[in-house]
Amino acid sequence: MKMNRRKFLGTTISAGLLAAAGAALPGCGGLTRADLPRRTTQPKPGGILDEPRRRILRYAALAPSGHNTQPWTVRPVGPDEWLIGTDPKRHLPAVDPQNRETLLSLGAFAENLSLAAGALGFSAGIDVLARENDDPEVMRVRLKASAPTDYPLGRLEKRMTVKGGYQNRELSAADIKALSEPLAGRLHYFPRGTDHARCIQEGAVESFRRQSYRDPAQEELVQWLRLSSEAARRHRDGLTTAGMEISGAKGWFIRNFVSPDDFLKQSFREQGVTHTAKLAAQGGGWIIITGSNRTPTELIETGRRFEKMALMARERNIALHPMSQWLEEKWGLDQLAANHSADVHPQFVLRVGYLDRYPEPVSLRRPVDWFLKNT
Repeated sequence: MKMNRRKFLGTTISAGLLAAAGAALPGCGGLTRADLPRRTTQPKPGGILDEPRRRILRYAALAPSGHNTQPWTVRPVGPDEWLIGTDPKRHLPAVDPQNRETLLSLGAFAENLSLAAGALGFSAGIDVLARENDDPEVMRVRLKASAPTDYPLGRLEKRMTVKGGYQNRELSAADIKALSEPLAGRLHYFPRGTDHARCIQEGAVESFRRQSYRDPAQEELVQWLRLSSEAARRHRDGLTTAGMEISGAKGWFIRNFVSPDDFLKQSFREQGVTHTAKLAAQGGGWIIITGSNRTPTELIETGRRFEKMALMARERNIALHPMSQWLEEKWGLDQLAANHSADVHPQFVLRVGYLDRYPEPVSLRRPVDWFLKNT
């Protein structure tokens, strides 16, 4: 900590007096997506990509990724042919050594790209190039002019992960049917209160606990914390206090007086496990999404199917919270192997539930120029 107890108490008392007088603490909510310009640079004179094509990539980059690392790269071969790859510096070797989750994120990126291209008057042909999970070039995209679709791009802008505030009631049969459609038999829902749901809940918390106390995993997490507003503005990725749903006086204190390295301390790890156990007890149950294998092509396709589902969840007031530590920790993988056949390949563990009110997206995104290569 950068502040001793006495100074913190004095600051807190002063803040309380200001609040009582009707004043608001500056920056109490932390830096969010809405605080940053949607476009920070104009296309370069003579550059390969014009504004409509850059706009497609801005929508594509709204895809989710582990720790909000945004691992994608785009290398234009020409205006309408792009090679999509990953940045090894944005991989997560401690929790994702096989790049499984990286490829799932690239699948979500590809789905956003395809939807945005269609709405903006292009068809996007996407071919998977990768044969191994760590191949640097993953996909080739070819654009062709076409009649615009009527897909609402607001879905891409509004999609977000929400962790807290879930209602404790089952999802309706109609909602499960709608969410299942893009997954084509790969979505498995376990309602709150069932034995299987309780098993998943307990396993999710135990896997989170084990990961929290595995130093390489916790150290990797710390590298992606953007606690101060200055760090968030500089990097425009990672985990902010707003993204972690830490608000109010606690969020203000963390942004100003807590270092990312403090999250390596025993007390922070204990608080994380306790908070996760409370979250895991909320909601309408759990969704497991499976794939047929773990090849790059299958992982990309699973990521695309997941994104199709996630993009419709907000309109049904359903929140999705990935809690896939179970698929990242040896303990969890051993549990799965002992209780399921070898041809079962879970790719997502999601806590689900209805919300009273859906918040606005807050996670930051890097400008297109930051992930374009050789332009």
